[in-house]
Amino acid sequence: MTDTPAQPLSFDDFLKVDIRVGTIVSADEFPEARKPAYVLQIDFGEEIGIKKTSAQITRHYDRDGLVGRQVAAVVNFPPRQIGPHMSEVLTLGFPDDDGEVVMIGTDRPVPNGGRLY
Repeated sequence: MTDTPAQPLSFDDFLKVDIRVGTIVSADEFPEARKPAYVLQIDFGEEIGIKKTSAQITRHYDRDGLVGRQVAAVVNFPPRQIGPHMSEVLTLGFPDDDGEVVMIGTDRPVPNGGRLY
């Protein structure tokens, strides 16, 4: 990742990235990961369903505190093999001062599957 701004893109380009909100329904240890991580299952509502991903978020989040939390994720990237798990979405976050992930979420409950605009 880089701190320099990305090249300009059109609004149509932005619309190609499908960012949705979902609720974490489970968080499991991921001992096979190269860096400490969890395997998350996130409910994106009826249209998209429950999707699996891995996330390197162990520094700021414990498993029990993750369940029920709403997060933002890109849901239209192709699945990607991460060790023994297939990652179906990309959970979004920002780096803190140490480069550790702080997840993007909502400050109020919203329906699962809502699209960012």
